[in-house]
This record gives sequence, structure tokens and C-alpha cells, in this order.
Amino acid sequence: MSLYLCVDCGGSKTSAVICNRNGDMLGRALGGPSNFAYMSAAAFTDAVSVAVSNALKTCVSPPSIEPLPLPPTTELFASAWFGISGVDSSAAARNASVALSALLGIPMGPRLIVANDTHLLAAPLRLHPDISHAVTAVAGTGSCVVSFTQDPSGLFTELARIGGWGWILGDEGGGFHVGRETLRQIMFDLAHESLGMTPPPKSTLKSKVLARFGIDREENAAEVLPIVHIPEPSLTAEAIPEVPSYLREAREKRLSQLSPLVFEAAFKEGDEFALKVLRNCAGGLADQISMLCLGPGEDRSLKPRGVNAEDAVLCFGGSLVGIETYRELVLDELKKRGHVFRYVEFVMTRLLLERLVWHHWVLGRKSKPSQGRVAGCKRDFGHIFRPVY
Repeated sequence: MSLYLCVDCGGSKTSAVICNRNGDMLGRALGGPSNFAYMSAAAFTDAVSVAVSNALKTCVSPPSIEPLPLPPTTELFASAWFGISGVDSSAAARNASVALSALLGIPMGPRLIVANDTHLLAAPLRLHPDISHAVTAVAGTGSCVVSFTQDPSGLFTELARIGGWGWILGDEGGGFHVGRETLRQIMFDLAHESLGMTPPPKSTLKSKVLARFGIDREENAAEVLPIVHIPEPSLTAEAIPEVPSYLREAREKRLSQLSPLVFEAAFKEGDEFALKVLRNCAGGLADQISMLCLGPGEDRSLKPRGVNAEDAVLCFGGSLVGIETYRELVLDELKKRGHVFRYVEFVMTRLLLERLVWHHWVLGRKSKPSQGRVAGCKRDFGHIFRPVY
């Protein structure tokens, strides 16, 4: 059986899609989080196994009710491509490859491609034959920004990257950053009041966030500090009911899970405090994107791999930048920094994006697409992307 597998491994979920040689999608499924930097190789492999085993259920005849066991007893996969958050070095890519090779029965080598998940987002570059550069920006649970060039044969080459450093060191513009910035701004306002300065306008978001952690008054906001920093305890089943739900979560989740409250307050309730938080986070992501671009009047000799935004496509992916109003904040911040991209695309469905990738990569369509093929791609896959301009 010649199946082609593509898997997107992220901080919130694992997405697997399986196609045949003609590019027809045969199966797809989801699994749990699979950020390679945040878990053991065994936990990572388990998450991938769940997604792939379930995707395989509809790839056999008759379809299976139960997930197909892995590793397979016969050779199933002609090739596999993994885009994995947390794979940010050659050593990480090799370690992930070793685990995946054993899981899937695919030998190490050209049939098993392992890269960072931002590589999947560069596919829209193929829809714009008048340019040869892309900047991909992922902002979901975490964030990462990578620039690419496309050579005359149609192959992508990574130019530069920033971010993908995890919640302690980075994740600017992602869910953790939104939660962290919310609490930081609450604490800043508390500091301003301690100085006798004019109190800021009331915010519904502040009370909701503090109430989530069992704090009933804004002047008691400092009580959130030990809650944020204390590690999650090792709990027995008997002890779990005695512990508040927020302390059962990993520390980074206590903050990243605040982001839905912030977005609702900002874009549905018009809460100025929430809007300020999101502008700050959008600015952090814009700074990362700007780092990979040549600024107005910037000397290329000082940044030889910098990308001219006016000659490139900006490819967004991830749950946070999937919210149009937030994406617009990022674009506004980029414009302030002198960067306006010729094209901006939001990848609406990562699974369908992966199918597009396979139509070009697995099937050997590596050449620069003709106008006719570009038109065909837009006809077949235009619904995957939401052009911003």
C-alpha cells in the first residue's frame, strides 16, 4: 500500500492526514498535544500514534472501527512529512526522526521528512509566481516566525527564524503571552494605584481573570503571584478534589488558558484594558516578523538574508491569528514598523494545507508552477487560504 502521511504536531493538538498517490485524502484524525520540546520522546510518540492510527481507519477496505495498530506489520507508507513544533535544531529533528521511524516502519532517510511546523505554512508561496519569498508566522499556544525563499525549481529553503523558544523564553503574540501580559498589566495598574495615580477605567476582564483564581477584589491582585509560580503538584486520585482546578494545570496552561477571556473582553465587550493587552502582544509578534525583514532604508549587507516585505507573502497560521481582528492588530503594528507585505494569507485549515503540500511534494511537483497550474491550485485549494490583501 502506497500511502502518504503528513502530520502537524502542535502545542495543543496533533493533526494527521493521509493521501494516496493521486492526492486523494483517505483519512485524517486528531491527537493530543505533541510539542517535541515539552515532552518525552515516549509521550510525543504516543500523541502521534493516536492521530495516525485513527487516520488509518478509513484507509483500509472495509474501514476499520478500531484504530490500526502501529508499528504496521507490512509497509504502509511510501513517505511521511512531519511539521513539529519544538523541533528547532538538527539534533531535535534527528531525535524525533528516530522515534517516528520506529513507530511508522519508515527507514531514516528521504522518505521520512521531519521539520519545524512553520515549514507547512510556506505552501501559499506557490500560489504567487511573481514572488519568491515568504515569511511564516505561527501564533497559537506559542509562536514562531520563519522566512523562506523558493528557488527556480520550486523548492523551499529556510532563510532565517526567530521564536519557537517556548513559554519561558518567548512565545510572543501566542496564547501564553496573552495570559502573561494580562497579569502583568493588572500588576502594573496596581503599582500605579500604590503611587496615588489616577485609577484606570474599570475592566470586566480584570475581575473575570482574578475570579478564575479565586481572588475577589482587584486590590488583592498580588495574591495571584504564588498561584502563577507554584508547580503543579503530584496528586493522588483522593487528593485531586481538594485542590483548585487551576492548580491541577501545568503552569504555562494557567496563563495560556486566559486568552479566550481576553479576546472576548476585547472584541465583544470593547474592554479597553483587554485591547491594550492584545495590542502589546500583537506588537511582540510584529517585532519578531520585522526581525526577519529589511526595514526602510536598511542596508542589505548588514542583513543579507532579510526579506523585503513588499516582495513577499506573509503566511499566518495558528488559532490566535485566525481571529481576524487580532490579525489586523499585527498588520497595523507591522505597518508602523515600515513593513507592508505584497500578499497576506491566513491558512484556514492546516489539514487541507498539508494536502496541498502533498500535491506538490509527494507527487513530485517540485517545479515552479505555471500560470495554468497556479489557476488550478487556486480553484482546488483556494478555500484553504483567506487572502487578506
